[in-house]
Amino acid sequence: MRNLLKLLAVIGKWSKGIRHSRTLIALAVMTSFLAGVGYTMLIALIKRALGGDVSSQSSAVWSFAFFCLAIPLCGFASQILLLYLTSRASYELRIQLSRQILAAPLRQLEKLGAHRLLATVTQDIGSVIELVTVLPQMLTQLAMMAGCVVYLGWLSWKLLLIMLGYLAIGLLTHQLPLMRAFRYFRVMREQWDAMYKAFHGVIVGTKELKLNRRRRDAFFSEQLDPAAAGLRDNGFKGNAIAMAVSNWGQILFFIFIGVLLFVTPLLISIEPQVMIGYTLAVLFMITPLTMFLNQIPALERAYLAAERIEELGFSLSATKGESFALSSTSDTNWQRLDLVNVTHSYRQDGGNTEFQLGPINLTLTAGELIFLIGGNGSGKTTLVKLLMGLYEPESGEIRVDNKVVTMADRDDYRQQFSAVFYDFYLFERLFGIEAKDIDGESQKYLDLLQLSHKLTVKNGNLSTIDLSQGQRKRVALLNAYLEDRPIYIFDEWAADQDPQFKRIFYYELVPELKSRGKTVIVISHDDRYYGLADRLIKLESGRVEYDQSVTRDEPLITTAAAPVM
Repeated sequence: MRNLLKLLAVIGKWSKGIRHSRTLIALAVMTSFLAGVGYTMLIALIKRALGGDVSSQSSAVWSFAFFCLAIPLCGFASQILLLYLTSRASYELRIQLSRQILAAPLRQLEKLGAHRLLATVTQDIGSVIELVTVLPQMLTQLAMMAGCVVYLGWLSWKLLLIMLGYLAIGLLTHQLPLMRAFRYFRVMREQWDAMYKAFHGVIVGTKELKLNRRRRDAFFSEQLDPAAAGLRDNGFKGNAIAMAVSNWGQILFFIFIGVLLFVTPLLISIEPQVMIGYTLAVLFMITPLTMFLNQIPALERAYLAAERIEELGFSLSATKGESFALSSTSDTNWQRLDLVNVTHSYRQDGGNTEFQLGPINLTLTAGELIFLIGGNGSGKTTLVKLLMGLYEPESGEIRVDNKVVTMADRDDYRQQFSAVFYDFYLFERLFGIEAKDIDGESQKYLDLLQLSHKLTVKNGNLSTIDLSQGQRKRVALLNAYLEDRPIYIFDEWAADQDPQFKRIFYYELVPELKSRGKTVIVISHDDRYYGLADRLIKLESGRVEYDQSVTRDEPLITTAAAPVM
């Protein structure tokens, strides 16, 4: 009962943004209880009809017909009201969580892990919605049982006291094993995070698992199987206990009927009509009680899911989030960008520093072509994430034309960058591109990138993204070109390209961007092309080893005419 009230409170909290949500919740609860009261009055009517205690046969028939129609209508109204609220609330919640995720610091999201976020926005919200569809029935059942108790008290308060004492003992024997079941459900919910992580490994790492039998066997035995077994074992134990408790509840009622029929008459005198009324009411209570007890496992899972959703929302909102403007207000005509004593650390679970970048002091000017070089793990990707505002500096500051970038304007600041990350994500639509003729503009780049035979763009939609890694990177480059931002960052873009396309990238695409006044930062191990840069910045163990200008005796020669952008 406590969890049911808490779940209703959570639904009310999620529905705050919906007009008249409190009124709708009150109406849903009221109609559920009206259905329950209707059941009770129907029992009383049946009891009077069986005892011949009706003043008018036609009146009794009409009353019976009224209750048969009113009870399901009240139940339906309650279901529709709660379904409307929860469908709207789940929409608002998913949008709100998505915004919180995007507003949360990237490092926090990386620590949480995609598997936990996915489990929350899919599994947890789904568990709550599934329970809410039967919530009106549970409220109706509670109302019916409460009405029956009131009716039984009206018939005989002495018998009611005996029944309540018996129920108190029964509830004690009922709740103790349920507490054990709830512990299994809580562990089961924790196992879902591990299961999502394992499923991600199966889907994304299929090729690697197919190629190495030992890796596959070890993955199954050490990661997938423990998570699946945890779900199986804890789910079975928790549900088995809940089912046993549900059946025990029915047994308690049957025992009570036996006590009522055969033991109670030996203790107190009871009129036959009262005995009939009690027996009829208790028999009527068995069905709603059984249905209610059968929903307790789903109720507990929904409560735990709501708890996890609240925890995730709290953990995301507790951090310094960013406000997203509807459109960028940043000045794209910047001239100088400074990183002043910027640092960023990766820490182990115990808090010890595993790797520290910085302090970094760098100055970038508009229109430069910079190659960022260094060994693997030297901090190149971390540096550009700091530069783009994806990571917040632990110390130091970023300045644009001597103006410090703050939390309030970091999202605007990021709008100056377009990037193709090493671990880029490719969308199936060219979202957010403001080109008037997006299909025509895209076609020019598809021709340039030699992708016209592989895919087309229609109304901003890509015909396919089922391409090789190198081709997918070219599509990501297409998207970056169309964004037309002041600063471009390419993280090992040429690593998956053949020699011909490497030359096109270094000798045509990058210089063309520079010729349009774009600042281009290329992370690269292709040392044969370092001479094309204006500057070389080398990182080593999180520090700038050197930052030097590159002098060229001759202007940069391209292998083909630069495309018109």
